[in-house]
Amino acid sequence: MMTYSDERFADIQLLRYRLNGFEQLTLLQKRLVYYLSKATLYGRDITFDQFGRYNLRIRKMLEAVYTNCMIPHDTADFKALEVYLKRVWFSNGIYHHYGSEKFKPDFTPQFLREALLQTDTTKLPLRSGETIAQLCDELFPVIFDEKVLPKRVNKTDGEDLIKTSACNFYEGVTQEEAELFYQQKKDAANDDEQPVSYGLNSTLTKKDGQLTEEVWSANGRYGNAIRNITYWLNKASEVAENEHQKRVIELLVKYYESGDLKLFNDYCIEWVSEHEGRIDFVNGFIEVYGDPLGLKGSWEGIVEYKDLEATKRTQTISQNAQWFEDHSPVDPRFRKPVVKGVTANAICAAILGGDEYPSTAIGINLPNADWIRAQHGSKSITISNITDAYNKAAHGNGFKEEFVIDEETLAMIDKYGDLCDDLHTDLHECLGHGSGQLLPGTDPDALKAYGNTIEEARADLFGLYYIADQKLVELGLLPDSEAYMSHYYTYIMNGLMTQLIRIQPGHQIEEAHMRNRALIAHWCYKQGDVIQLVKRENKTYLRITDYEALRKLFAQLLAEIQRIKSEGDFEAARQLVEQYAVKVDDDLHQEILERYKRLDLAPYKGFINPVMLPVLDDKGEIADIQVNYSESYTHQMLRYSTEYATLI
Repeated sequence: MMTYSDERFADIQLLRYRLNGFEQLTLLQKRLVYYLSKATLYGRDITFDQFGRYNLRIRKMLEAVYTNCMIPHDTADFKALEVYLKRVWFSNGIYHHYGSEKFKPDFTPQFLREALLQTDTTKLPLRSGETIAQLCDELFPVIFDEKVLPKRVNKTDGEDLIKTSACNFYEGVTQEEAELFYQQKKDAANDDEQPVSYGLNSTLTKKDGQLTEEVWSANGRYGNAIRNITYWLNKASEVAENEHQKRVIELLVKYYESGDLKLFNDYCIEWVSEHEGRIDFVNGFIEVYGDPLGLKGSWEGIVEYKDLEATKRTQTISQNAQWFEDHSPVDPRFRKPVVKGVTANAICAAILGGDEYPSTAIGINLPNADWIRAQHGSKSITISNITDAYNKAAHGNGFKEEFVIDEETLAMIDKYGDLCDDLHTDLHECLGHGSGQLLPGTDPDALKAYGNTIEEARADLFGLYYIADQKLVELGLLPDSEAYMSHYYTYIMNGLMTQLIRIQPGHQIEEAHMRNRALIAHWCYKQGDVIQLVKRENKTYLRITDYEALRKLFAQLLAEIQRIKSEGDFEAARQLVEQYAVKVDDDLHQEILERYKRLDLAPYKGFINPVMLPVLDDKGEIADIQVNYSESYTHQMLRYSTEYATLI
């Protein structure tokens, strides 16, 4: 099956992923995957709403125009509207999924107004008594005025990060008020050794001058969506592979019903210790990258089953977790004396949803609560069928040939690159996030807006340091002691140069993972001549003069990053990120953009989900689940907007 779909628009290429080995699952396992997938898809509208309070109305309005408007569809304005709508679908709203800036439409307000007047009004998201003119008055400034809610997540130092961010987690609240509100909650807990993740599942609002939380639960905010999720989770619990897995699902349902974050802790503890089943899932308010304060969890979902062959690699790593922790180049005070419950699997994604769709991570390490990691361990996954799709799409596209310095380095990357990329992901997720410990009394949220960047840098540095260790050759994970150099080269090249293709001219780096890579690469670059940027025929290339010395720099930076995390040193985190991870060299940026443009590649990739089709027997019972890969991106998005519509 082809990896590419027939879809490409703006800066995006759509891919497909295969459910390798799905046909070998038992009928009960297939039903479990199917029910969990339905629970995953029902969270879609939550993510849209979280990413901007106008997102759902704008999406529904544009979908109505796209499917019901009477004006010709072959005009430049209509085609521009189609591209804009596809971008909205891809990013779960009107803000770029990676850069966070608001999309600029290539159609006019006059065109959209005329299109709305020629659209069936029963299909438009009009409130009771609302006119099209009133709909335009509310939504047009949000769509067309560049000054109105320009960024979903703003992390500019010195600004009120809540007031200047369009994400829909706070209403009428300042950054100072929100930070004080949650600090008081922590203080009132009186140094609880098992704290909840304050603010994770609520909207913080101000009503009559008082701050209050609107909890996301079956009977609270997002209730209709959550009730649909829990319906399918309950169906899944009926076909669970074992009693432990059934208990995990039931705890998640209880948490959704109540919104009680203590129940979320209970669920996380049970989930992280369930290893017997082949099927697993993530479903809920999880990652906090979408909140400038790093508190609120964006809704996401993924259903997965173990890739039994690829899991041998990740299990080798996790079985040696204590060795890696003991030999880490950080202060012994910051190491875990006993590493508990580190498990790692390579998995096949069966369905993606929410903040994991259409663009998804290639690895996940959960739960996020530091005390649960310390006492109960963590689960790590690397998503083998997603990685495989990315790798197939990248081969032969000319990118490496354009940016790698010479044929010798290019040959090294061709030989070892995919293997080392996968291995670094494993080390990052399986061990990096689970390594180290906070000192007693350190607030896990002490680094505030810089916490996500520091944490990603910590995990990346852990992987970078150990991918060059002879231990990996001894474990059979690398073929020789030179393979790691391919990853050192591509990682630094990305951090210094090629990730700039994802930044608009004149902008700074905002996204946490990009900041992490920039921090590591620029910090190492500033430490001497180990890393050089050289010019050849007016093109900039990376040269690494001493790979062993670079590993020592990674060790040095890892030690400092771990200290910052363990001690909760906010000021040191701020200085490190602001000095090395934010600013962009305009001249280099322009050069990279021009070179990349000539390759005619899309810098971002995303995925079309496969379609699961139940096959019923004569009694109306599910006899099999068939998988279909033919659905187009547009059809899938319009179907999801109808079939899984739960809000407004």
